[in-house]
Amino acid sequence: MVAVAAGTFTVVTSEMMPVGLLTPISGSLGVSEGTAGLTLTVTGLVGAFSAPLITAAVGRADRRLVLCSLMVLLAAANVLAAWSPNFAVMMVARVLVGIGMGGVWSLAGGLGVRLVPATSIGPATSMIFSGIAIASVVGVPAGAYIGELAGWREAFIAIGGLALLVAVAMAVLLPPLPAEEAVALGGVMRLFGNTRVATGLAVVALLVTGHFAAYTYVRPVLEEVSGVGASMIGTLLLVYGIAGITGNFAVGAWVNRSVRGTLLVISVALAASVLLVPLLGLSVAGAAILLVVWGLAYGGVSVSTQTWLALAAPKAREGVTSLFVGAFNGAIALGALVGGLAVDGFGTRSVLWLGGALALGALVVTALGRVPATAVAGSESAN
Repeated sequence: MVAVAAGTFTVVTSEMMPVGLLTPISGSLGVSEGTAGLTLTVTGLVGAFSAPLITAAVGRADRRLVLCSLMVLLAAANVLAAWSPNFAVMMVARVLVGIGMGGVWSLAGGLGVRLVPATSIGPATSMIFSGIAIASVVGVPAGAYIGELAGWREAFIAIGGLALLVAVAMAVLLPPLPAEEAVALGGVMRLFGNTRVATGLAVVALLVTGHFAAYTYVRPVLEEVSGVGASMIGTLLLVYGIAGITGNFAVGAWVNRSVRGTLLVISVALAASVLLVPLLGLSVAGAAILLVVWGLAYGGVSVSTQTWLALAAPKAREGVTSLFVGAFNGAIALGALVGGLAVDGFGTRSVLWLGGALALGALVVTALGRVPATAVAGSESAN
């Protein structure tokens, strides 16, 4: 489980690596920072589209072999990014990162149910997704720190080396993981006809889009609304990240008892923490408290929605996980886009109203939609 978690940590860190390195990348490759930002956008979009395609393409291949191969691809892609003499080569490297990320995430996300007993699915899924949560706290700042000390190219080499080490760890530590069944692309698409799957994907889209619509612009929000100085931004975001890791594991321990109840709480907490910033987040202390609630809530989104989808399609876990990865990464890109449009058109505070409204939409869908039974209940009926 630790090896798989290390894999999700590495792919998400690879995806987000340019965030802390945009300025030196743009200067070195002779492009604007806005253009350099495409290195993040293209990776997310490729990851969204590649997840279901790779899941179908690998057929009945042993999942341990596929994961190791994808981690090697990720290592090569990061080394290519480090070497890139121009922006075109960098974009090729980032496309390869997106392919590796989409494949690893879609296959790894559904492995918890194969590696642990049924009663431990929630904690196991939390362990896998802890790699994502920890990457947001440690991975990206570590890359920026390496870039500051040694250069942005060395930061990409470092994450490439980590990907290679994880590939070796997976080869040694994972048991053989033959495919439970071949996953055809048409079969993946037919999962949309499962109302419980469709409802779960709608909740993913609403929560993740709402979160990133607001969180992408959290720095200007904290500066303009809460009056937080630049020196405190990093500290508050670290507090948020630690809360996110805590929320990830707390929800993993609880979600098997009630998928619907867990997501209702998450939706309410996420909406409240965002919407209350203009009212209660007018000081550093107030902003810090709301960021803790926000982090706790969003930290549980991945594990709770992944558990929902795994229970909704227990005989097509890889297929449904690939749809989850696609919806998740697509929602990240959409959230950043609509948030930017809101900021440009209506001002910084508007992203808070937008994010809160989408979280409330997730609350309604969760309350009224068809939800799969929990593993504890041991039933195929909806709860």
